[in-house]
This record gives sequence, structure tokens and C-alpha cells, in this order.
Amino acid sequence: MARIFITGSADGLGQFAAKALVVQGHEVVLHARNAERAQYAHQQVPGAWLALVGDLSDIEATKRLADEANALGPFDAVIHNAGVYQAPSRTVFLVNVLAPYLLTCLMHKPRRLIYLSSGMHLQGRANLEQLASNQSSVSYSDSKLYVTMLCMAAARKWPDVYANAVDPGWVPTKMGGPGASDDLQQGYETQMWLATSDDRAAHVSGRYFYHRHERPYAPQAGDVALQERLLNICREITGVTFPA
Repeated sequence: MARIFITGSADGLGQFAAKALVVQGHEVVLHARNAERAQYAHQQVPGAWLALVGDLSDIEATKRLADEANALGPFDAVIHNAGVYQAPSRTVFLVNVLAPYLLTCLMHKPRRLIYLSSGMHLQGRANLEQLASNQSSVSYSDSKLYVTMLCMAAARKWPDVYANAVDPGWVPTKMGGPGASDDLQQGYETQMWLATSDDRAAHVSGRYFYHRHERPYAPQAGDVALQERLLNICREITGVTFPA
């Protein structure tokens, strides 16, 4: 069985994935932004090992979260599930992009990395020169393009890791709203499959999945020069360099 860390697992897709993985017998570590939500997360997924606390909109808190996760030993998989939609632009960038960057850089390298993207990344724009000086104009679509770019950079730099991005679809969670039309179960099953499956189809890297099927992703996400520029911007903001 695998040891899996899931960010943003107090509710929504993260919580559903955690519950299902625990039922399968995996060792799951939850995460929430504060102690109250962490306690709630563990109540909702009582079979989880424990719940870590870290506000992903705070750079120093995210660094501490990485340290606490490392103290537990290496993970087989990390699911970068946490995300915000209706929030100030800088918060969107911090939570959706910079937090997964920091955790990727600072946590012990797992065997598998799964990054939650979105079909909306196709409408995103890599305005990297503007991003370098001001993170206050990042849209949700931009953030999902950047996290997809981060995933593809990790896949390229770490050939010993399966790093993939997932579009969960428009599902009826708190973020998606009650009018969302995609299947909720399929919304979290793909990241579970990528985190644990022995299927050959899941033993790939640098791919973008929707409901277990590969889909094309935005060409900008695969642009190596843009990937490197994004990593440099994240390094300049955080002081943390992507490991070789």
C-alpha cells in the first residue's frame, strides 16, 4: 500500500480522494489551512494517518508544512489538490502555483506527483514578465496554466518520477457549485489512479488527464523556455531553487 499526502483535503475533491484511498488501505496524510479545519478533516476521514496544518497563502507557513511532511518520511505520492478560485489574484497565485512549487522543491521526492489543473488553463496566458514584478493580476486560468507548466517541468527534470496533471472537470463541489455538470466520482478517481495504480497507462509522466484519458494541454505549458522562466520567478519570490 502507498503513503500519500493530499493538500487541501478538508473538503471537496481532496476529501473524496482521501476517503476512497483509505478504504483501499493506503496510508493517507491530510492537509488543511488551519488547526480547526485539520481537525474537521480528520473527523471526516477518520482512517487517515493524521492531518497537517499549513496556510498555503503564506510562503513561510508552506515551507514549514514541507518540513513537517518530511519529518514523516518519504511519500509514495503527493497530490497537489489545494486550490482557490474566488480570491484576490495574489492569493490565487500563492495557493495554486507557488505552494505546489515550494512543496515540490522542499519535500522529499516522491515516486509520483499529481497536480490538479483545469480545462480553464487553456484560456490562461503566460504573462511571465508581468508576473515577475507583480502577482496581483493572475487569473484562475493563468494559475492553472502555470501549475500545468510546473508539472511538465518536474516531469522533464525528474525522469525517475511520474509527474502528471489532471483536469477533474466541472464537478459539484464547494468550488464548482451545485450547477456543475461533470461526474463527481470521476472528478477524483483519476488522481487516485495516478497515485497508486500499477496499470501501465498510469506509469507515464508529463501527461495531462481528464477522467483517465490523456488530453492535449496548452502548448505554452510544454514550452521549456517558459517553464524555466516560471521556475526562476518562483525562485526569486521564495528563495527556493528547484532541485536538480
